[in-house]
Amino acid sequence: MNKFLIVGLGNIGDEYAHTRHNIGFDVANAFVRKHGGSFSSERLAYKAEVRWKGRLFVCICPTTYMNRSGASVKYWMDKERFSAEQMLVIVDDLALPLSKLRLRPGGSAAGHNGLKDIEAVLGTQEYPRLRFGIGNNYPKGRQADFVLGKWLPAEEPLVLKKIDRCIEIIENISTIGLTATMNTVNNLDLSV
Repeated sequence: MNKFLIVGLGNIGDEYAHTRHNIGFDVANAFVRKHGGSFSSERLAYKAEVRWKGRLFVCICPTTYMNRSGASVKYWMDKERFSAEQMLVIVDDLALPLSKLRLRPGGSAAGHNGLKDIEAVLGTQEYPRLRFGIGNNYPKGRQADFVLGKWLPAEEPLVLKKIDRCIEIIENISTIGLTATMNTVNNLDLSV
């Protein structure tokens, strides 16, 4: 059976729910919901298992807070015996406009503290990640407020459309592979 570790990055706590920085949690939750699963509180993460088309998806939302995501990722990789190539980390990205998604097999953390911590703990940058563009429409010096802020009502239809696309991306990685999926995703300019 093909196995995949789906990691949605975010922060626990009601004050962070459905903020831009928590889009990884929201995508993981939407994927699990679509496939009839549910999360339970486990060691260092909320965890769910989903089976689809003969594949097993172990989905985690680390409960270690964003800046310490690496401990949770490493624990579940070891416990479930995943290689880095079997993982997909879903993360917000300020450098991408809201209309974009970017799928990569590895690369720089690009200043994202969650990715930096995973990289530090795993000792590699070579693990797949799906970057969810959140834009950078904030006044100078207000980056933290923007990232930790809620989506604007005008943004929500596009965010929901992109979450649905992210579910398709996860499914496609498991069926046609990472490279072929990248070719269908990285040049998209999404709108509603």
